[in-house]
Amino acid sequence: MDLNFWTNVALTFLVSMVPVLELRFAIPFGVTRGLGIKVSMAAAILGNLVPAPFIVVFIRRIFAWLRVKNASFNSLVSGLEARAESKRHIVVRYAFWGLVVLVAIPLPGTGAWTGALVAAMMNMRLRRAFPAIVLGVIIAAVIVSVITYGARMVF
Repeated sequence: MDLNFWTNVALTFLVSMVPVLELRFAIPFGVTRGLGIKVSMAAAILGNLVPAPFIVVFIRRIFAWLRVKNASFNSLVSGLEARAESKRHIVVRYAFWGLVVLVAIPLPGTGAWTGALVAAMMNMRLRRAFPAIVLGVIIAAVIVSVITYGARMVF
C-alpha cells in the first residue's frame, strides 16, 4: 500500500467529518479516488463518528459561548437549535431506536451531526446516545453503498 492509498483513506475520513456531506458523500468520494467500497465505508464510518461525542457533550456550551461572543451568531445558533427541535419528535417518541433511525436515513437533514445535536438538545447522556449514533451511521453506510454500488459489491 502506497502513500497515495493512505492519502485517499485520510481524505475520505476527513470528508465524512464535514457536516451535510458526512458519509453520504464520503463513500462515493473514496471509491472515485480508487479505494475499494469496503475501505471507503470503513474510513467514512470512522470519520463520521469522530465529531459525534464532542457534539453531544459540548454543543450546548459552544452555543452559549457563541451567543455571548457575537450577536450575529445568535441567528445561526437559533437555526441549528430549530433544526434539532424539528427532528426531536422522532427521538422522543422512539428513544434509542428513534435516534438510530434519524441517523440512519440517508437524506438531507439527517445523519450523525443532526443525531448528535438532537441528543444534546434532549440532554441525552453520551453513553446512551453514542451507541445509537454508531448503529445509525453503520446502517446509513450500508444503505448508501447498496444504493450507489449494489448489494453484490458491498457484501
